[in-house]
Amino acid sequence: MGSVLVIGAILVLVALLFFSGSSFKPLKWLGSIAVRIIVGTIFLFCVNLFGESLSVHVPINLVTTGVSGLLGIPGVVALVVIKQFIII
Repeated sequence: MGSVLVIGAILVLVALLFFSGSSFKPLKWLGSIAVRIIVGTIFLFCVNLFGESLSVHVPINLVTTGVSGLLGIPGVVALVVIKQFIII
């Protein structure tokens, strides 16, 4: 029942935005951020998957996915360096 309520609320909000004629720029911005966070999570998953043999593990949380999503590959490398050399 809870998931039906959430989906219904989302549909109502989308309908209100559609009929009110509001600008969809904030939604584009939020969508871009969501895509970057997902890509950052995938980067970190690949690092953890391939770094397993080298004892490299970077935790996947909101901060690390944000850094890797915002900075891309250099951000992932920075997280690995921080994890390996600064945090023992």
